[in-house]
Amino acid sequence: MGQNTTATKKQSKASNFIIQGSILAAASIVVRLIGMLYRVPLTNIIGDEGNGIYANAYEIYSILLLISSYSLPLAVSKLVSATVAKGQYKNAYRYFLRAFFFAVTVGLAVGLMTFFCADLFAGSILKSPLSAYALKVLAPCIFFVAVLGVFRGYFQGLGTTVPTALSQIIEGIVNAVVSVAAAKVLFDYGLKYGKNPEQLSVAYGAAGGTLGTTVGALSGLIFLILIFLMYRRVVKRSFQRDKSGVLDSNREIYKLLLVTIVPVVLSTAVYNVSNVLDQGVFNNLMLGQGFTTKQYNTMWGAFSGRYRLLTNVPIAIASALAASTIPSIAAARVSGDQKGMMQKIQDSTRFTMVLTIPCAVGLTVLAGPVLRLLWRGGNDLAERMLQAGSISVALYGLSTLSNGILQGIDRMRIPVKNAAISLVVHLAALVVMLQLFHMGIYAVVFSNILFSAMMCVMNGLAIRKESGYRQEIKKTFLLPVAASLVMGVICFLAQFGLSRIIGDRIATLAALVVAAVSYFAVLIKIGGVDEEELLRFPKGTVLVRAAKKLHFM
Repeated sequence: MGQNTTATKKQSKASNFIIQGSILAAASIVVRLIGMLYRVPLTNIIGDEGNGIYANAYEIYSILLLISSYSLPLAVSKLVSATVAKGQYKNAYRYFLRAFFFAVTVGLAVGLMTFFCADLFAGSILKSPLSAYALKVLAPCIFFVAVLGVFRGYFQGLGTTVPTALSQIIEGIVNAVVSVAAAKVLFDYGLKYGKNPEQLSVAYGAAGGTLGTTVGALSGLIFLILIFLMYRRVVKRSFQRDKSGVLDSNREIYKLLLVTIVPVVLSTAVYNVSNVLDQGVFNNLMLGQGFTTKQYNTMWGAFSGRYRLLTNVPIAIASALAASTIPSIAAARVSGDQKGMMQKIQDSTRFTMVLTIPCAVGLTVLAGPVLRLLWRGGNDLAERMLQAGSISVALYGLSTLSNGILQGIDRMRIPVKNAAISLVVHLAALVVMLQLFHMGIYAVVFSNILFSAMMCVMNGLAIRKESGYRQEIKKTFLLPVAASLVMGVICFLAQFGLSRIIGDRIATLAALVVAAVSYFAVLIKIGGVDEEELLRFPKGTVLVRAAKKLHFM
């Protein structure tokens, strides 16, 4: 009887890990879809040049956000989860309070620096002076996101991702509405009152787009503060269960926070720094080759506002699973549950690959139709980038997740080292492709593929060495690839044939449905996923019921 109870508890914990990760992944996908959809009217307002200006400001903002607070949710969730696993509920709350003070102090300082140095950052570093308007609008967002991250990390450390998921959706909706409305108002204002209407209108429009980011973060923060105030009674009741008698000093808490934050900052910094360095190298070398600011901003706008926007939607799955994986793996490691830790690594890796591989194939074969579906007239440059670079969806998905796994098993320095090595090789390849082969924006696409591929290999080897985990190949990689290739042929033929009958856009929507169903069917038929595994997916019971009704299993 006791053994059955223990087994049931372990199964419940494993199931809860997948459920919490699925909730966060689903919310992230919804937010990315909202982000993709609002960028369509935003691009129609400010154009690819405006998107380039917007992206310039956003890259600088991302770096400054990274320095101040980007790693706080992961650090807080990991530390809170580890202390709760040891029954130290009071200590967990103390970590939250000290992290909150840290976020307020650093977020305020970096936010003020961003506002007053916006002209320097935009003009001197990225050679895009008009981006300063958007960067100044983003400055308060750094403070809001810093505090927001502490609340999200605390709830995730306690084992629930629902507050984080809901706050992300609220933030995304407010961001979308405010961004489009503000961009339209400020774009028209620039046309009417600007001394150089054509330039100022796109700069003001881009600033309006970033206003949505700031207001969205504020709305998410307000929501989580209200949730926290309602949750305080539950937190205080948990103090009564704390029999540990352990209370770390402020010095110990800040030391552990920094020890946890710094490696996470350094590893994630490389991802974000690579974007800024890519843009800086690209802008400067293209300027040296005789291109105008408008020309290279337009090319970067197609890359950032169309190609990267579409590829980032499925990558959100891996980001969400990484956020959910870190505290759960950390808790399993602290409690000595080696088998549970291995299972979490396996489940999160398989889940990521099963979903990102077909997305990569789908974006490759339906690149043009999807772009024409979302944007008026499509974009030939973005279409060719998607056809050439969609494989990065699966590679970035796996590298992002493997970073989280290494952080969860307390090997914080390894992702930093691997990312640094990959960054050096990536930048060298970028310069060679730009200077010697004159590949233009495609150099950025291919160098990013190289970066993510190197991270996958090095992180995978490190996980095997440090944890003893041996990656299963057939069901995680080979069968999803096989099912995706079959799906790619089917959905391409469906779109090609139906577009002659019912029109391009409706045919594309129908082909996407055909792609999802055909992949689902083929993956089950060739043994890529069984009923037990399917039940752990979001809406798993619905998927199993549908599979049986359609005689897929």
